[in-house]
Amino acid sequence: MDRVSPRPVLVFDFGSQYVQLLARRAREAGTLAMIVRHDLPVERVRELNPIGLILSGGPASVYDPSAPRCDPRIFDLGVPILGVCYGMQLLCDALGTPGGVRSAETREYGRTHLHLLESAANDPLFTGVPPESIVWMSHGDQVRELPNGFRALARSGDCPLAAVVKTDRPIYGLQFHPEVVHTEYGQTILSNFLKRVCHAPGDWNMGTFLERAVERIRCQVGEEGRVVCGLSGGVDSAVAAALLARAIGDRVVCVLVDNGLLRAGERDAVVAAFRDHFAVELRVIDAADRFLERLQGVTDPQEKRIRIGHLFIELFRNEAAAIPHARFLAQGTLYPDVIESGGGADGPAATIKHHHNVGGLPAELGLELIEPLRDLFKDEVRKLGIELGLPAWFVGRHPFPGPGLAVRCLGPVEPRRLEILRRADAIFLEELRAAGLYDRTGQAFAVLLPVKSVGVMGDGRTYDETIVLRSVDTDDFMTADWSRLPHDLLAKVSTRIVNEVPGVNRVAYDITSKPPGTIEWE
Repeated sequence: MDRVSPRPVLVFDFGSQYVQLLARRAREAGTLAMIVRHDLPVERVRELNPIGLILSGGPASVYDPSAPRCDPRIFDLGVPILGVCYGMQLLCDALGTPGGVRSAETREYGRTHLHLLESAANDPLFTGVPPESIVWMSHGDQVRELPNGFRALARSGDCPLAAVVKTDRPIYGLQFHPEVVHTEYGQTILSNFLKRVCHAPGDWNMGTFLERAVERIRCQVGEEGRVVCGLSGGVDSAVAAALLARAIGDRVVCVLVDNGLLRAGERDAVVAAFRDHFAVELRVIDAADRFLERLQGVTDPQEKRIRIGHLFIELFRNEAAAIPHARFLAQGTLYPDVIESGGGADGPAATIKHHHNVGGLPAELGLELIEPLRDLFKDEVRKLGIELGLPAWFVGRHPFPGPGLAVRCLGPVEPRRLEILRRADAIFLEELRAAGLYDRTGQAFAVLLPVKSVGVMGDGRTYDETIVLRSVDTDDFMTADWSRLPHDLLAKVSTRIVNEVPGVNRVAYDITSKPPGTIEWE
């Protein structure tokens, strides 16, 4: 962490589907949380100077020889530790009697009753938690024997050791998941760990982040440097531009690349909104033909993102060459982008998808990268936008991917197919707004599939394209659930698309949550 960052709590990722929720809940409690890989060396942990450690759950069994493990030296750092589910089993196995973790006689999945023991009455972790409450369990193994040097704090009907603490050190284990909303007092427990056990100051908020970010940008750019900021029209790049403007004023030059992959009317709307709310220079580059040529014949989603990213870099490099003292390139990279692309030096290494604006910056670019939002989740970016004075309607816009419609046009990216997608997407968003549901959904859009199907229109046979509608509800965009939109609305959208968009004869609705799916299709 740099000198202007607060001390974080590190969340060690052992493969839990809830690991992002642990980080989010910690931030909601006013503490910066960073997700790191499970085997982060203790030397690096010391450098990060954490205020506490959280060991996440995971699908493995600690008694499996190939099970993921942490550096055992972290248990001797003197830093408070909270193990959740697999994390509890891991620390009990590491600090207790080997073999104490075994398959449970009765597995627990879903809601169950937690009973606090008398020993938990004065424990800081359970301050404000009643003797009985509902928690969320998801485990097949459990700690079957209380390790030496530990004290039991709670039990459930089928788990005698649902919460434990080491008697001589602030090391806790919870078999249940405090991070999910189904655990009634989960946020209370996590807040207690951070504030009462780790003694975190609780000063992580967008006001203090703004102060630190401005100082960080000024230190990096210096007194004379200028910054080229890629403006996509989305919320992330707009907030990044506003943050740069706050830090260095007119020394930031924003560049909007019209890559031919924008939504209907997007370019004009972005230019108008930007010039109304920003006091910095905006340049627009017409590059639709170049992007479509670069994408010709490409159907692999990763290859699409890579080619788009490389061409963006070429264009920004050329533009920067015409700007005196331009030494920096700014991007609206977010924390989910870094996590999903495996782009964090200390984070999990698995790559879910390649983000065009994460990593891979060629050495010949000649510009130093600035990513002022890379520590933030999407909802935090929106709060920061409000802190910066951006209008609520602007920061409340649905996200739009950097690669644009290329990753919503599955299969070949061609002008005819892009126009079909643009028109279908515009109809969906128009009807969503008319129904008063746009602001109540996290993200909504249309997807064009490389699939044709037989239909009947006007007593004649058709063989045309398929559109999928996608709408999700989410707070942080790391997890999401599909929106339960009214059937009448979906029917109206489907009818309009089939009637008004030539080449489409079938409309479907995506009811996949994240996980296991992603929000975008590519």
